[in-house]
Amino acid sequence: MRAVLCPRLEGPEALELATLEPPTPRPGEVTIDVKAAALNFADLLMTRGSYQEKPPVPFVPGMELAGTIRAVGDGVGELEVGKRVLAVVNHGGFAEVVRARAADVLPIGGVMGFDMAAGFPIAYGTAHGALAWRGQIEVGETLLVHGAAGGVGLTAVEVGRAMGAKVIATARGAERLELAREYGAWATIDTSSEDVRDRVLELTHGRGVDVCFDPVGGELGNASLRTLTWEGRYLVIGSAAGTPTEIRANYLLVKNIAAVGFYWGSYRHFDPRRLRASLETLLAWARAGKLRPHISARFALEDVKQALDALKDRKTTGKVVLEIG
Repeated sequence: MRAVLCPRLEGPEALELATLEPPTPRPGEVTIDVKAAALNFADLLMTRGSYQEKPPVPFVPGMELAGTIRAVGDGVGELEVGKRVLAVVNHGGFAEVVRARAADVLPIGGVMGFDMAAGFPIAYGTAHGALAWRGQIEVGETLLVHGAAGGVGLTAVEVGRAMGAKVIATARGAERLELAREYGAWATIDTSSEDVRDRVLELTHGRGVDVCFDPVGGELGNASLRTLTWEGRYLVIGSAAGTPTEIRANYLLVKNIAAVGFYWGSYRHFDPRRLRASLETLLAWARAGKLRPHISARFALEDVKQALDALKDRKTTGKVVLEIG
């Protein structure tokens, strides 16, 4: 089978297309003929050895994918050969055949195409888990979403609206802000030309927002803390800006603000049942027409370097997908 191999921790430039033996399923696992795999910022970090999880080299990157079941191991229940599925793996997704735990595989039926399904679990799962479990957002509350045209930010706009929140979206440039409005943002803020704190207070008549969903970090995070209302919740999702937000404790003290982190991948180990229930809820919302994954770019497997460069340089919106099968 063809696969993208990372032989050295030198970033995407070190990646190479290789021919490997296809894996076979062990008990509790399946193998999948991959039709599409989605890119995540974590893939970039993993190729540099700077992600939380550090597989030994050489390894195949790629954390989410969709395709059809190729074979099943012992102890696998409802999953059958030929079934259309999506899956999450620690790594290995950028290949024609992938081995995955049955617990990390969900049937998709005819709810969406393979390209959309490949980019569905991590971004939508992050948005839903962060807002429901850590942000405890309620109907009618105001939600501020940063990086609102990116892979996880755009899903937070969409999921936040589906959960009944009033969404204020931030991004750089008119085109990205227009996309956020298409996906449910009530108001938008251009971070390249507007002051986030001033604009939020203007939009909320001085009250501030209830929840901030922040995958960007850096100085934008500190500005966001000052936009939160009493008992507001600041959700630390990532640091796409390159540096994490250095949170000043007095910001939290004065208005009883809660700053909480959210790493979706950890739930695969600590609470997989809750994670699976979340994804089943999200797939039901997709079937009902409440969610529609946005893919801005598609690449062939052999063009993975260009795909990762486009993601790194923020030339894309929503998800970036490798078309494989």
